[in-house]
Amino acid sequence: MELVWLEDFAALAEYGSFVRAADARHITQPAFSRRIRALETWMGVELFVRTPQGATLTEAGRHILPSAQEAASRLYRIRSEAREIAGKAARTLQFAATHSLSFTFFPKWIRDMEQGTPIEAVRLHSDSMALCEQMLTQGQVQFLLSHHHPDVPPRLASDMFVSKKIGDDILIPLASTSAGFDAAPESLPYLAYTEESGLGRIVAHRLQGKAGFLHLKPLFSSHLAAVLMSMALENKGVAWLPRGLTEQEVVEGRLVRALEEGWDIPLEIHLTRPAAPLSPFAEAFWEKVG
Repeated sequence: MELVWLEDFAALAEYGSFVRAADARHITQPAFSRRIRALETWMGVELFVRTPQGATLTEAGRHILPSAQEAASRLYRIRSEAREIAGKAARTLQFAATHSLSFTFFPKWIRDMEQGTPIEAVRLHSDSMALCEQMLTQGQVQFLLSHHHPDVPPRLASDMFVSKKIGDDILIPLASTSAGFDAAPESLPYLAYTEESGLGRIVAHRLQGKAGFLHLKPLFSSHLAAVLMSMALENKGVAWLPRGLTEQEVVEGRLVRALEEGWDIPLEIHLTRPAAPLSPFAEAFWEKVG
């Protein structure tokens, strides 16, 4: 039995595709398939129903998925605890945060959190929402900082993770000042987020069934809001961008609203952690979070 088998199992359950799951795990598809088969052999049961359309969990697979995720997370926490006791981790707070919040929200927020009680060490891992969630479930970080929308449930199991609201933001449809979309409303060039993006999940939910109404024509996609902002500044289309990331560009008049305020998407900023106990230092920090 290997820890990576449990991580592969969770990845395939999430993506429903051997190709996509293998890509997310950064291994070849044949090697990934062999590891899934090895886990099934060790378990003595089939965990997935394989079809040309992908892979779905069997009843046994659905039953053990939460336990497998918790087991993997617990093993990583045990490793972190051992390192902390040995002095390797010291008193370090480990955060995963999506790119836009890493550059805009996190620096000021963590500085405010230090008021009166300096934090000895902080390590920030910045990546896509999908990889940040993976780092949290694997115990590589103690906290996840991300955007949240009440109508778009997180992919993290609610009985295994808890969160606190620590701020607000808003997604605004913006475009370059010189875009001139009014001249061709029947073809609104659209800069989209990929499936890896947490903001992408939120925008997709808001636009479900409405993309045709807005005459959106997808031209480019990225999981990075900063990349979409750069493309919008280059007059390539409209993108739903966080206010916290685009304040300066809006003030300078380089980005302007492309759609009326009714298409804005209010957001919350959440800090998420495992429901299981963390180190005393991390627990003390969590209690301090308002």
